[in-house]
Amino acid sequence: MIASSSLFKRPLSRFRSISSRLPPSPRNFRAFSGTDDGMDAVQRRLMFEDECILVDETDRVVGHDSKYNCHLMENIEAKNLLHRAFSVYLFNSNYELLLQQRSKAKVTFPLVWTNTCCSHPLHRDSELIEENALGVRNAAQRKLLDELGIVAEDIPVDEFTPLGRMIYKAPSDGKWGEHELVYLLAVVRDVKVEPNPDEVADVKYLSREGVKELVKKADAGEEDLKLSPWFRLVVENFLMKWWDHVEKGTLDEAADMKTIHKL
Repeated sequence: MIASSSLFKRPLSRFRSISSRLPPSPRNFRAFSGTDDGMDAVQRRLMFEDECILVDETDRVVGHDSKYNCHLMENIEAKNLLHRAFSVYLFNSNYELLLQQRSKAKVTFPLVWTNTCCSHPLHRDSELIEENALGVRNAAQRKLLDELGIVAEDIPVDEFTPLGRMIYKAPSDGKWGEHELVYLLAVVRDVKVEPNPDEVADVKYLSREGVKELVKKADAGEEDLKLSPWFRLVVENFLMKWWDHVEKGTLDEAADMKTIHKL
């Protein structure tokens, strides 16, 4: 079932800072040369080598294509290209949420603040497993190590709670954008964080009130704060309800994996 949902505003106040294999899809989208102006070597490699999983709006796998092709707005608009993604929300034992500021080198939404980790399962056997969202959880574990230095032993895949799915579309600039079907994953763990500067510019642990204050400052244009569009959608539609369950230890009760929210 796909449910449409309108955005709503929440009152917003203080935060603390811490420094299976499928047949290949035809390449009928824009081809790439292997170079792109303004893209550093790490991001270029990821854009051209990583293969995202293409899905329809029911989350059925329909093919795969490069990260580069999946994030070109001309492909998103002309082909309605939709790929599978995930967003991790990691809370510590003080019920604070770990946020990251994306690296300046990121191709889409550089230097914006967002949730703990946002990325894509890749078109590989281990990340295509659909039972209990295991493929997505495997991908989340991989990227938490890659972006934040959080080792797999600190976050076993069984510790992730899949809470829901949503579809959103957002342009980043004139060339790049996002059109994703996102798996929303939560985990409550105390972990050691060692950010990878190629991926992450900064990190913060925020209380519930700290998140509200951050959003308020971003809305007011203070301190040049910018938030990712997918994080805003989650804050406005789901996050505070999840936080109630995190504090009560009832996170499983917040899960709804049957509905795909089209935001």
